[in-house]
Amino acid sequence: MIPVQAAPLWAYGIGATFAVAAGRQLQWWERSVRGEAPPFWARRTRSRAANPYLALTVLYAALLLAPTGMYLLWQNPAWATMHVARDHGGVWAGFALFHTGSVVVGALLGFLAARLFVLVGAGYWGYLQAVAGYFLLFFTLVHGWDGSGYRRLLSADPRAYAGWSADSVVNHCLDFATSGTFLALLVFGTAVIGTMLLAEIGWLVEGWRLPGAAADLKVPRALAVVIAGAGVYALPLGGALGASALVRLLGWWPGLAVFAGAAGLVLLPARSPVRRLYGLVGIPDRHWRVEPEEAAAAASGTRASRPG
Repeated sequence: MIPVQAAPLWAYGIGATFAVAAGRQLQWWERSVRGEAPPFWARRTRSRAANPYLALTVLYAALLLAPTGMYLLWQNPAWATMHVARDHGGVWAGFALFHTGSVVVGALLGFLAARLFVLVGAGYWGYLQAVAGYFLLFFTLVHGWDGSGYRRLLSADPRAYAGWSADSVVNHCLDFATSGTFLALLVFGTAVIGTMLLAEIGWLVEGWRLPGAAADLKVPRALAVVIAGAGVYALPLGGALGASALVRLLGWWPGLAVFAGAAGLVLLPARSPVRRLYGLVGIPDRHWRVEPEEAAAAASGTRASRPG
């Protein structure tokens, strides 16, 4: 339901976010697949291919993301291609097939990449997969490849895009808000984004109810949901706006270099503010082989052994 240039990036971010949200359940599933979690017959009845969280992620991409994107590509090919094509004649039939497949594959790759980090106890790096996907999504929509990303996004037809400089930004936004494309976005967004948020919040809450979650969750659940949402959506959007401003001021390579350095300082140090906020949400930071009860006992033992 967004321009085709950004759709695979959004799908990757969604897949990674789904995996992080279900991180505790994925660890439990891995233990059951390896026969290291009850019941004793789990090895014979479970497999990685039967993972319900992976299956639901793929179904979400195939049944919601891909069809809504295809509808908008058919309804308004100019807007859906960010005005690279003016009408249906400018869209190769095979491109529609490629777009549909890229959305499903993007969600799958995002889920599998974040899942890998979550299983080995590096959940923060799984979270960074979501940050990367959403940053690239927002940067594409805000800046694009030529600095006109937001103009392309807010122009419902080629005439509006061509005459952007002849009218005010407010008028262009009002014209877009009264277009059929915007109405379709509202209808599809209710289903696509609403289902996405329900899945992410629902899987987080489900994970918090599993053994060992109480020791990992450092804040009330409602606040943890707000922190998680800000980390996944607000942080990448702010980064995309900052990166766009730096590119406009300094040029592509100097601007991206300055932004990369700033992002590294914000995200990578062990005591960075983002890491601290991430640690409050209750995502497991241990290997899947470590039972939650063992981790909780070890943590309580460490606290008891400290003097004072």
